[in-house]
Amino acid sequence: MQLWKGRFEKELDPKTNDFNSSISFDSRMFKEDIEGSIAHATMLAAKGIITSEDLGAIVEGLKNIKAEIESGELLIDPNAEDIHTFVEGELTARIGAAGKRLHTARSRNDQVALDIRLYLRKECEALYAQLTELIDVLLKKAEQYADAVMPGYTHLQRAQPITFGHHLLAYAEMLLRDKERLSDAKNRMNYCPLGACALAGTTYNTDREMTAKDLGFFGPMQNSLDSVSDRDFCIELAAALSIIMVHLSRFSEEIVLWASFEFKFIELDDAFSTGSSIMPQKKNPDITELIRGKSGRVFGDLTTLLTMMKGLPLAYNKDMQEDKEAIFDAFDTVKMCLTAFIPMLDTMVALPKNMRKAAAGGFINATDCADYLVSKGLPFRDAYKATGELVALCIKKGTTLEELPLEEYKNICDMFDDGVYTAIDLDKCVNDRTSLGGPAPQNVLAQVKRVKEINK
Repeated sequence: MQLWKGRFEKELDPKTNDFNSSISFDSRMFKEDIEGSIAHATMLAAKGIITSEDLGAIVEGLKNIKAEIESGELLIDPNAEDIHTFVEGELTARIGAAGKRLHTARSRNDQVALDIRLYLRKECEALYAQLTELIDVLLKKAEQYADAVMPGYTHLQRAQPITFGHHLLAYAEMLLRDKERLSDAKNRMNYCPLGACALAGTTYNTDREMTAKDLGFFGPMQNSLDSVSDRDFCIELAAALSIIMVHLSRFSEEIVLWASFEFKFIELDDAFSTGSSIMPQKKNPDITELIRGKSGRVFGDLTTLLTMMKGLPLAYNKDMQEDKEAIFDAFDTVKMCLTAFIPMLDTMVALPKNMRKAAAGGFINATDCADYLVSKGLPFRDAYKATGELVALCIKKGTTLEELPLEEYKNICDMFDDGVYTAIDLDKCVNDRTSLGGPAPQNVLAQVKRVKEINK
């Protein structure tokens, strides 16, 4: 059944019908379509546009359809043009004329705009819960490894000493921002387009405030053209999802490095690794590699939505049917990645001895050595130069700052004394970094406590 057939004398070409149909992907919104239809019918009855008898038949019929789809008793017809057509057609077949009155003062344009908002609202809530769970895992690990010294990196070169807990908390901060972005986008989306009809509202005496309230929205959208043509919320959510994937991809890249024999900072559980068909020694971090790859898929969904909308005049255009596949795929992909990533991270074991060994090399305490001279009264730039000369000397001699004899220190700067060895001790280097946001273990534990409060 096509709701628009009255104007046409010929049947739609079968291949064109397949091309035009959206049932294959919008059928997942059947609950939202029925939820919106019940609210709409309730409002129509309250305003005297349909009778209470019609309302009773419509609500009972829609609830039965929903229950039967959920149980598998009723299968959604793949030949239907869209989910709205299927539900209305099924309802009319069951209750007759009352079903034909449901679409009074409504269009598929405001109907689909409503359905997708209702659906994405639930998707936001589910994804928000996953992000909360991932942050909880990070906090547990950060607390466990609050004092595990490791090298911090810039340009993928060893830079300064930090702790593994501190490193993990950086991702917790990113994910907190992700949750905030998701919540903000959901709130901006939470206005009801129902009642805008095709584009110009209706001459019926409807109550849009009533339907908006019944469906849990903050209120109705204020412009009928904008109500049916707006897909900013899809774009904004896809952007938020893309940033989540950037964070997951960056984290995945570090896990790939950390799990390699070159680093060996962590060990992934066998349940979240795979092997090679030819090399029996291999243990591959495939989950993280897949997440890293799937980030491009979500970025592509965002590009699809931006490109789809950029040239559309007001109001609704069929191009906008492309919104659902892109935003559904983006949510599906991010949720799937998190479903795999969270338990993988939870079962991951850190190897602090290897981290400490790496931290002992690479002269990551060189800044602390320079700061020691500054504490003696030497200007930082002069201290920086002297320490650079010491590092060059150590490289030439194949030694470290900790092992370099004091006389070599004094040959470069006579302000050095035995206290330098205490100053460049890695534990002291980390423990003294108590500035706000720094990696000192006490800071890490304080940050864990703070994030726990925010992440409730």
